[in-house]
Amino acid sequence: MKLVPTYRLLFFVGLIFLPLTLLMVMVSSIAVSTIFVAVAIIIAVAMDAYRSQGRLEGIRVMLPEVVRISKGREGNFNLQIENEKLKVRRLRLGLAFPEEIYTPAVELSIELPEDNHISSIDWLLQGLKQGRYHLDKYYLETASLWGFWSIRTSVRINTEIRVYPNLFDERKNLSGLFLNKGLGIHAQRQVGKGRDFEQLREYLPGDSFEDIHWKTTAKRGVPITKVYQIERTQQIYVIIDASRLSARSPELNSLSGKGDEQIRADGLTTMLQRFITAALIMAMAAERQGDLFGLLTFDDKVRSFLKARMGKAHFNVCRDSLYMLQPQSVSPDFTELFTFIGTKIRRRALLVFLTHLDDPILADSFTRYIDLISRHHVVLVNMIKPMVAKPLFTSESVSSINDIYNDLGGHMLWRRMRETQKVLQRRGVGFAMLDNENLCTELVSQYLTLKRRQVL
Repeated sequence: MKLVPTYRLLFFVGLIFLPLTLLMVMVSSIAVSTIFVAVAIIIAVAMDAYRSQGRLEGIRVMLPEVVRISKGREGNFNLQIENEKLKVRRLRLGLAFPEEIYTPAVELSIELPEDNHISSIDWLLQGLKQGRYHLDKYYLETASLWGFWSIRTSVRINTEIRVYPNLFDERKNLSGLFLNKGLGIHAQRQVGKGRDFEQLREYLPGDSFEDIHWKTTAKRGVPITKVYQIERTQQIYVIIDASRLSARSPELNSLSGKGDEQIRADGLTTMLQRFITAALIMAMAAERQGDLFGLLTFDDKVRSFLKARMGKAHFNVCRDSLYMLQPQSVSPDFTELFTFIGTKIRRRALLVFLTHLDDPILADSFTRYIDLISRHHVVLVNMIKPMVAKPLFTSESVSSINDIYNDLGGHMLWRRMRETQKVLQRRGVGFAMLDNENLCTELVSQYLTLKRRQVL
């Protein structure tokens, strides 16, 4: 507990005590009375400090153990203040939030009720960067009985703030896709006859010869045909690269119309966080389509692996495993990754990679070993498109020599990415460079297109 002088004490010292001291020196006739007044002020200040030492005893602030908010959206949490002795009416409460948490006020002045031991307030905050953060202390301050001192104390707490990815804006952009449940005018046409075996029946005119079950035909003596149904439940895996290149900030096309808090939040956003948001949106889309969703994160080794399932509980597990994921300063090991996938994912599945192939060494390693899984699974490779990667002579304005060199570098990067795309296409792997703003929309569109074509 600390005693801090207030403005009232400074006022008394500056405007009363010091002038009295000077007056005592200059006018000897009033020295005795001046000394009595000065001593009285000192005694009053000392008595105020002594009587107010235990003034904050019996006051306790109760905060929730876990606070859950979404990145970039305003949230709040409720805290309760217990005033056991009802001696304090005005209280100043402060919380030390990390820089990734924005709050309109780091401290609040609270008027406590006279007849109630418990009071409740809501504290507004906003998460600028997803992750897990801790509040380890809260700070209390109140005035002494006569107002000469401020009594301050700090109390240790253990409150955890979880900032989850913000899925609201992405869901709003994909509202048409999420409302599409295969009913009425929204029904998606399924291309093909299906891959799941349903039953055997006798041959009918028009049946294809390739569907005849020859063993059963020989046993029964009449032509028997295999009947297939459209595969309804498929496995979708999103594979997230959490290596060093994922620590980069995605380039934004425009910052117009954004507030200071939003611009600050965009500056703290990394490519890995965009991948995490896209993965959770894919999980929600797969749930709507009745498919199983799985998750895999890696850098120089596999960090986490969740087998494909469905349901709200599984989505919460995926979200809790992703919101704390941070990029590591290592290069990805694709050989170990592909070996792990070949060992753990036996059933044919759609594998959606969110990675970076703008590094030629990493791109060569990826294309060299992709055959380990591409022959058994459907593989889509997606990355956030660098803004500088574009063909030559497509820039709207070139005003200096530096712009020419930048365009040449962007053209070389674009050409190298096109070569990587052609190599992957020859191996039956889809590759796309997506804009940061349209990442989630394009991923879900790719998934629904493959599902409609029954590629799996």
